[in-house]
Amino acid sequence: MSSSRLTSSLYLLAFALLLQNVLGIENSFVRCVYGPNNMNATATSSYNTSLNVLLGSMNQLAPVEGFALGSLGQNNLDRPYGLLLCRGDVSSSDCRTCALLATSEIRKSCPNSRGGFIAYDNCLLKYSDTDFFGQIDDNTTFYMWNETNVSNPVVFNQKTTELLSQLATKASYNSTKLFAAGEMDLPEGSTKLYGMTTCTRDLSSADCKKCLDGAIVELLRLAYGKELARFFGGSCTVGYQINPFVKA
Repeated sequence: MSSSRLTSSLYLLAFALLLQNVLGIENSFVRCVYGPNNMNATATSSYNTSLNVLLGSMNQLAPVEGFALGSLGQNNLDRPYGLLLCRGDVSSSDCRTCALLATSEIRKSCPNSRGGFIAYDNCLLKYSDTDFFGQIDDNTTFYMWNETNVSNPVVFNQKTTELLSQLATKASYNSTKLFAAGEMDLPEGSTKLYGMTTCTRDLSSADCKKCLDGAIVELLRLAYGKELARFFGGSCTVGYQINPFVKA
C-alpha cells in the first residue's frame, strides 16, 4: 500500500471518530470526485437534476431488495450512474433510513461533484459520471480500527484470516446477496470472533472474491492485532470484531 493511501486511511479513521464522538452520529466515510483525476470540473445543473432524480429513485428501490443501481440523463455529459447497497442482514426499514441519510449527507459533503461515495455500517452509496457497473473499484478504500490490542496477535490474525476467507468464498459463490456473516471460537476460551463480508451486486462472483481477498489481506496488515477493524470500499466491505455486530 502506498504512503498516500495509508495517510488517507489514517485521516479517514480520525474523521470517522470525529463524526461518532463529537457529532454523535454513526461512522461515515466520504469521497468526492470533481472530474478526471480529481480536477476541479464541477457538475452542470442538468447533471445535478438527473442525479437528484436518480438518487430519489434508488432510495425507493433499495429497501425492497437491499440493492439498486441505474443511470439517468439525455446524453453522456449529463448522465450519472448510481449504486446503493444495504448490508445483507439489515431490515427494509433500516435500509431505507440509511439510504436517506447517505443521500442527504453525500449531497451536503460533495456539492456539485461529478462523483461521490459514502459508506455507513448499514449501507453505501456511490455515483459517477462514468459507467462503473461490473468493475472493481480500487480507488475508494477506507480502513478503520480501534486501538485495543488482543493478547495473542499471531493466533488472532490466523483465526481472523481463516474466518474472513471462508466468508469471502461464501459471499462470492453461495449467496445471491453477495453477503456472508459468521463466527468462530478463539483459543482464549469463551471469546468468539465475528466477521462479515459483502460485495456490491453488480460484480461477478469471481470479481467479488478478488475484491474481498485483497481487502482482507490489506485490512489485517494495517490492523494487525486489533480486536475490531473495518474495510469500506467502492465494491466490497469487510469487518470483524470480538462482539456480535450483524443481525441474526
